[in-house]
Order: sequence, then C-alpha cells, then structure tokens
Amino acid sequence: MMPASTDQATFMQTGILYACSAYFIWGLIPLYFKALKHVPALEILTHRMVWSLVFLSVVLVVRQQWRWLGPALRNPRVVGFFAASAAVLSINWFIYIWAVNDGRVVDASLGYFINPLVNVLFGYFLLKERLRGGQWVAIGVAALGVVWLTVQAGQLPWIGLLLAASFGSYGLLRKTAPLGALEGLALETMLLTPFAAAYIGWLVFHGQSEFVAGDGQTQTLLLLAGPITAIPLLLFAAGARRIPMTLLGMLQYIGPTLQMGLGVFLWHEPFNQTKLIGFALIWSALLLYTLEGFWAGRRVRTAVA
Repeated sequence: MMPASTDQATFMQTGILYACSAYFIWGLIPLYFKALKHVPALEILTHRMVWSLVFLSVVLVVRQQWRWLGPALRNPRVVGFFAASAAVLSINWFIYIWAVNDGRVVDASLGYFINPLVNVLFGYFLLKERLRGGQWVAIGVAALGVVWLTVQAGQLPWIGLLLAASFGSYGLLRKTAPLGALEGLALETMLLTPFAAAYIGWLVFHGQSEFVAGDGQTQTLLLLAGPITAIPLLLFAAGARRIPMTLLGMLQYIGPTLQMGLGVFLWHEPFNQTKLIGFALIWSALLLYTLEGFWAGRRVRTAVA
C-alpha cells in the first residue's frame, strides 16, 4: 500500500495538470473568438450556454451519471449556489468575448494577470490558507507589476478588473462547490440555457440570427462552442478541487501570457516598453513562486527522510 503522503502528492500533481491544461486552452481561445468576430458577443455567449449543455448531456448519458440531478434540483441551497456561479460565469464570458472582438486582447489578458491576486486574497481571507514568506514576496512582486500596468494605462482598467473579479468569484465558488466538476458545470448550464434559448429564439424570429443567416463555417464554429467551453471548465473545476487556491492563482498566469502573445505578435496590439516592465515583473513573480515551492517541497521531503 502506498503511503498517504504519496497519494496526496499524486492528487496534487493531477490537479496541477488539470489546471495547466485549462489555462493553456484559455490562453489560445482568442483565436476562436476572432474567427467569430462578425457575430455579436451576446449571441456567441448564448450559443456557448446552449451547446455546452448539449455536449455535457452527451457526456452524462455515456457515463450514465444522472442520479445526482434529482436530489440537486430538490435542494434549494444547491440550486442557489450554482445559480450564483452561473451568473458570475456568464458575466465573465460576455466581457471577455466583447473585449477580444473589440481588439482589446491585451486589456483582457491584464484581467487574468490580476485574477491570481484575487484568488490569493480569497484563499487567504476566506479559506484561511496560509502563505510562507517566500510566497508573500512573489505575490508582492506580482502585485507591483499589476499596479505598474494600471498606472501606466492612465485610467481605471475596467475590463481587467471586471474579468478578475468575476472569474475569481467563480473559482472560489467552484472550490467550495457541493457537486463535482462535471455535475456542477452541467447544473450551471441547465440553469443558464432557458434564458439563452429564449434569446436565440428571439433572434431567429426577428431575422437577426447569425447562426441561421451565416455560412457553414460560422454555424460549425458556433456548434463547437459547447466542447470548447465545457472541456477547459471541467479541467479547471477538477483542478480547483485538488490544489490550494493560492497555487491555482499563480498557475493562471499561463493563460494571460498566451493571450498577450497573441494580441501583440499576431494582432499587433500596442505593447510598449512600460507594459513590458509590468509583464516582466509578473513573470518574475511566477518564477519566484515556482522556485520557492520547489525548495519548500524539497525541504519537506528531506525532513521526512
């Protein structure tokens, strides 16, 4: 039988793999939204909701995993919990889609650089997670980078702040969720889909649906909104349940780094030297946090041995 510490290490490593995979997919997702830039953000959002539910329903049928649904729907606390997480998730989705299609990918990436700091604050103040001295130093360096970017922008970065607050709240809710990753996401989309389907029906009735009027490529991309949306969210939710909120926050730098790279090098959004300084501070914080964690883990293993 493996020692409990080995089981815990495997559990943590799996969580890290899930979270990194989710952030990598999210880092590249602007490519998907750019391909749909001719479709209004709200219509893309509603298709994400509807086709995510279709995709998740297929997964649940294949896995014969429906027994949880009845008890969950009969529990007002569970329904209220996931109604709240669904609300903050839909806000995050809409803002992000609008920002990408408005040519503000770098501004959106700033939101996801701020978000790990929100996760750390939630983890520290609400979940009573504790940080070592070296981790506080890394958080401080990251915060300095975010402050620098905010000041250099010359105005309050509403896009970044709203994205950070909404996804940070979603991460906290999923961290403490009473259902598993698949079940929770399925319930969220079930709660959102009636509103989304009603809006899509309204668009079709008034002849304003890009899905109906669009070409085959547009229709295919909107149909793919289901798996493209659901898969990284499932990975994220599974990872959030396995690793501390503080570590989850630091890993999130993977996504915005990729997003920023797309915005600067592919779509040539403005990125001057002052922005480079801010991003360099954040990357340095990530490296420091990673090295500190490696060193702390090595000390623990040495002490146990």
